[in-house]
Amino acid sequence: MKIALDTNVLVSGLLNPYGAPGRIVLLVADGKLSLCFDARIIAEYRDVLFRPVFSFRPDHVRALIEQIRTAGVSTASAPLPHPLSDRDDEVFLEVAIAGAAEYLVTGNPRHFPARSRCGIEMVSPAEFLELYRTKQA
Repeated sequence: MKIALDTNVLVSGLLNPYGAPGRIVLLVADGKLSLCFDARIIAEYRDVLFRPVFSFRPDHVRALIEQIRTAGVSTASAPLPHPLSDRDDEVFLEVAIAGAAEYLVTGNPRHFPARSRCGIEMVSPAEFLELYRTKQA
C-alpha cells in the first residue's frame, strides 16, 4: 500500500512506538507500507529526525531513511492548483498526488482543505490503521 506520511506522524511514531504512529512506522520499517517521497521530504525527514531535541540514534535514522528510499516510491510532483495556508504542508500533498498514494496520513488534517486535496484522502494515524486492518482482512 502506498501512502504519504507527514513528518509529524513519523516523529510521533519514533517517540512513542506503542501508539498508532509507532505502528505505522513499524509497518514502514517492515516494508509493508511504501511511502511516497521526493528529495524535499527526505530532506525534511533528515533535518527533523537529526535534531538534538529528539536524541534519536543517528544510525537508526539513517537506516529508516534508507528503508524509505529503498522501499518507497520516488515522485516528481507539480505544484498544487490551490495553495495551502501552510506552505510547508504542500510537499506532502503534491507527492501524494504524484505518487497516487491511497492516503496522506497526518496529525493535522485541517491543514489540507477539501478543495486542495485532488482526491487524496486525509486520515489520522488511528484512522489509517483501522483502514489498513480492514484491507488486510
